[in-house]
Amino acid sequence: MSARRLSAVLALALSASLVGWSTPTSADEPSASVAADGPTNVSVHVTSRQRVRLEALPQIVQHGAGVASADAAKAALTATMKPVRIGRPVQLQVRDGEAWLPVTTARQDARGRVQVAAVAESPGGEPLTYRIRARRWGGLAAVASLPVSTERWQEPTWTDEFSGTQLREAWNHRGRDYVHSNRRSCSKGDPRAVRVADGALRLSVIRDPDATGTCRIRGRDAAPGRYAYRLNGHVGTEGSFGFRYGVAAARVKFHRLRGQHGAFWLQPTGGMYPGALGSEIDVVEYFGDRHPQGGLATFTHRYDGRRRVSAGGWVPDSSSYLRSRRDGWSRNYHVFSVEWTPTTLVFRIDGKETVRMRGNVSAVRQFPILSLIAADYEIPKITARRLPQHMYVDWVRVWETGG
Repeated sequence: MSARRLSAVLALALSASLVGWSTPTSADEPSASVAADGPTNVSVHVTSRQRVRLEALPQIVQHGAGVASADAAKAALTATMKPVRIGRPVQLQVRDGEAWLPVTTARQDARGRVQVAAVAESPGGEPLTYRIRARRWGGLAAVASLPVSTERWQEPTWTDEFSGTQLREAWNHRGRDYVHSNRRSCSKGDPRAVRVADGALRLSVIRDPDATGTCRIRGRDAAPGRYAYRLNGHVGTEGSFGFRYGVAAARVKFHRLRGQHGAFWLQPTGGMYPGALGSEIDVVEYFGDRHPQGGLATFTHRYDGRRRVSAGGWVPDSSSYLRSRRDGWSRNYHVFSVEWTPTTLVFRIDGKETVRMRGNVSAVRQFPILSLIAADYEIPKITARRLPQHMYVDWVRVWETGG
């Protein structure tokens, strides 16, 4: 690849933080040799004292205030190094012919990880090859990873950027009846709470204009008073698209107030019921600004016979994934993703890992769902005059790996 073709790549990423590093290194450095069949998206390099694992993930990094092309999102790269040396400087480098050019720097965290973002392809559309190079630090010699390529993730299996003014036929409206025996007895899905415009899907919670009465909340969520019936924006691809293993991501700007929760989630194509195979995978749920636990949560739900088993919870220190004090889950778009393998679920926000779950991983095909739902236990937290509330989805992408 010529220096001219890489100029646009480096212009996006080079920064003053690179000062003090050595000049670009040769591609034939022994610790960064390329396998005969070329680099894949995962590499592992082991020396007598160190181990470096580098993984190139899809384009799942795209923070911003407005809608943007999914093709312009950055790829996520995660390096895990042992032994751990907290604060060890690490440089991301991109291959240019026989040289490695610096892109950006970061520091190793307490889990031994370095998580960075970089463009996924050259201006001409070719995949890029990256490696990381760690400085000599804490008694350890300088070390470079083996290279990884972004090629595997160039073409998503399925994508929707919500252009135009209507939902694609792949989506269907869910939960369109009031069911007084469940925990959403006062709300239901309705097309009137769904809108496609200006390059985004808008899901809303609105007051039901057709309801002639009010709803009393009973059962485990019982609350005094009567409340206006609500319509939810609730769509999924059941019956039209499902996948098995891979990465699923959505770029979302959530609603502001408590009293409803927005979500990006997956369910088994065969359904969720006692005895069913598979799990519900809640990639992200948001319960509103000023929530005492931060508002963001990640869960899985499955059936062990007839018993429902859940795992996960609030995302720890969720504000640490925001860019600044002016950032917010209802102020800007962020990319929420899950990497799903036969043994593990890895959840990320803008490419940075939040939660990792192992064991009892769904092995059946799943389909994506997007929703803004007012559950019975949430409805008392907001009056009908403060509706509507809106959640925006810029794009959804799936990279299926199968297996």
